[in-house]
Amino acid sequence: MVLHGFTGSPRAIRPWAEHLAQAGHTVSAPLLPGHGTTWPDLARTGWQDWYQAAEEAFTGLTARCDQVFITGLSMGGCLALRLAEVHGKAVSGVVVVNPSLAPDTKLFLLAPVLKHLMSSLPGVEGDIRKPGAVEGGYKRVPVRAAATLPQMWKLTAAHLPEVTQPLLVYRSAVDHVVGPNSMRVLRGALPAVEVRTLADSYHVATLDNDAPTIFSETTEWIGQHAAPTGGNEERQQGQPGKLA
Repeated sequence: MVLHGFTGSPRAIRPWAEHLAQAGHTVSAPLLPGHGTTWPDLARTGWQDWYQAAEEAFTGLTARCDQVFITGLSMGGCLALRLAEVHGKAVSGVVVVNPSLAPDTKLFLLAPVLKHLMSSLPGVEGDIRKPGAVEGGYKRVPVRAAATLPQMWKLTAAHLPEVTQPLLVYRSAVDHVVGPNSMRVLRGALPAVEVRTLADSYHVATLDNDAPTIFSETTEWIGQHAAPTGGNEERQQGQPGKLA
């Protein structure tokens, strides 16, 4: 499963998902509620809606596949880690790219108040170093939806020590969206976590210069950590898979 970030859409992670499918995996890349349309739709949702959609996609995969690995970009990385915390051994491993796990500005702390004063703020989409790459996320951030993020971060951070599954983290050397606080939280809870630096990408690394490295290494990493399986064709690897 591959999860996109806040104010984004599966467009940002579709090449990643397609690469995994071509490697023989059954892949789900759900569109999270309020995303992929207009920002006022996102304003009517919150982190629990996004988590529920991710969990439903995860449940669908567990019914079809012997093992499920969860990957995610930015907020999608936070959701992936939360699913690993909640579902334990049912999650075979987690790969996250520039995961969002903590506030980096006072804006998020003020969001519960600001939501009564303004409806949106300038967006954060399109942080990509590669010329011509387009994320296609929202140009505005709905304050009401953003105000729910601290609760998700706090809950996920509090349970990070429960993530005992194999975990691989990619972190861009330059990220204008997710600052250093998130990595401090992650390393503080999981000091042995494997972090690979992306030297030639900004926040949306799955559309950036280091994307081919992420894709190939993720496929190799999953192969290294997947247990041998049997069962029907859909549950086996090595043949072209499916992108749901």
